[in-house]
Amino acid sequence: MISLNNSKPQSADIESPESIVVLTGAGISAESGIPTFRDENGMWENHRIEDVAYPEGFRRNPELVHKFYNERRHKLLSGDIQPNPAHKALARFEQDFSGEFLLVTQNVDNLHEVAGSQNILHMHGNLLSMRCVETGRAFEINEDIGTGTICECCDSAGNLRPDVVWFYEMPYFMDQISEALKHCDLFIAIGTSGNVYPAADFYMTAKAQNATTVEINLKSTNSNFDTYITDRASSAVPMFFNKLLLN
Repeated sequence: MISLNNSKPQSADIESPESIVVLTGAGISAESGIPTFRDENGMWENHRIEDVAYPEGFRRNPELVHKFYNERRHKLLSGDIQPNPAHKALARFEQDFSGEFLLVTQNVDNLHEVAGSQNILHMHGNLLSMRCVETGRAFEINEDIGTGTICECCDSAGNLRPDVVWFYEMPYFMDQISEALKHCDLFIAIGTSGNVYPAADFYMTAKAQNATTVEINLKSTNSNFDTYITDRASSAVPMFFNKLLLN
């Protein structure tokens, strides 16, 4: 059952949006079998966060970090992980929606793309990409990389790293995201914890420009969204976006 908690009912605004920004977090991919970023004991897939999600961890033990992301890439490409109804509903909505639509994701998987989403920004990077630490250039990758992998842009070994934004690094596309938030009239956050910045403040930027804001999550983040929908993304997202198209 979907539980709605409207702090400020604004159904008229939701009925006819012209510009929509959607933010997705770990909660949407968790239903496809991808573990969320952090559990209660500060581990990420049995690794300390400091070892695999900090620049210092990579400098200290790059082989461990490469092994960790290689394993995640293998899992993502194994065929066992597929988009769920929430990913598919967002892709269908984007195709049918006549206005402006931007999908911003904090996730590094490719499930939105596999589902068919087109206008998408990976603010925390992409597991299927590697980046040269010397030139900053990014390259698509489907195989393992390590400290011995030769970079195709600088022809050197040891210069490649996962194209993933770690703690204390600046997320990608922030200028584009900021502009979209300032001009949208509907912002929807799906499956986000509300604890990771700057994404946790996106709804505030949208609200400052009088956009309607909606949170879809298993439990409320206690943020000041206009509307809260408490349910699994795979149930709530198709229902919400189908209704939005019919209004």
